[in-house]
Amino acid sequence: MKWKKFTIDTTAAATDFISNMLSECGVEGIEIQDNVPLTEEELKQMFVDIPAVPSQDDGSAKISFYLDYEMPEAEAAALIEQVREGLREVALFVEAGSCRLTAGETEDIDWVNNWKEFFKPFTVDDILICPTWEEVPEEHRDKMRIRIDPGAAFGTGTHETTQLCIRQIRKYMKPGARVLDVGTGSGILGITALKLGASYVFGTDLDDCAVTAARENAEINEITADQFEICKGNILEERTVRDAAGYACYDLVTANILAPVIILLQGEAARHMKPGAVIVTSGILNTKEAEVCKAFEENPEFEIIDRAAQGEWVSVIARKTRNGI
Repeated sequence: MKWKKFTIDTTAAATDFISNMLSECGVEGIEIQDNVPLTEEELKQMFVDIPAVPSQDDGSAKISFYLDYEMPEAEAAALIEQVREGLREVALFVEAGSCRLTAGETEDIDWVNNWKEFFKPFTVDDILICPTWEEVPEEHRDKMRIRIDPGAAFGTGTHETTQLCIRQIRKYMKPGARVLDVGTGSGILGITALKLGASYVFGTDLDDCAVTAARENAEINEITADQFEICKGNILEERTVRDAAGYACYDLVTANILAPVIILLQGEAARHMKPGAVIVTSGILNTKEAEVCKAFEENPEFEIIDRAAQGEWVSVIARKTRNGI
């Protein structure tokens, strides 16, 4: 099945107005392309740092929408005319650029599932990470297996930051350890910790989709809710989340999140860690490594004991000193 693709040349300032107008016309989904930098609030909602990609924010934007290729021609023409009229109205009260509308075609698009074609079984050292919809390769049947369906959550294991964390969890976790997984995403790090011998994991995440995905992935891997407890919320801001996690009770903390959030987290994490416990952080661009290290170095409760790098990403590992508060 094919789709008719329509693209509007406009401005970043007009994207919200045009999006609303398209929705009122009955268009159910759109795609926006612009060069506007992400806001601090948007960055806080993301799980890892984004490499800086040089681009010129000239205020331009493109909005694309799709119509069923088999939609009757008269119906499609009426809808496009309605969109054109809507663009003229938007242009009356906001700078909307040329509003040039171009048409094209595209093949069948399954927005939710097409990415699965590119997520295949792979290994991190001797651990096999296998999508739930793929068969375990014969040559890897002797490896430790982790089954993952990330859904809309971050964390397939393919990203360098996740692989860095997996290797450091294996390196520093002791059998029977209690683990705090901040920003659990798909739950892959918590599941890995349990597979490697942890006795209990408490995972937190801000996103409902992540909480759902983590719980489902735990079940797929035959991990019980008693072993992997998952809590929606912000451990930095919500007392209920902090209390639910518990204090001075974890042997290992994992945090594969943004560098600025790790800088804030290191102070809070210490309250939940036993003396001598280790925190494994990742999701740090190498350009921000110094900032993260500085935060740990300035905290008397921590000493940096290790670092690792993969590509442009860095993992910083610190231990809670025994004389810490």
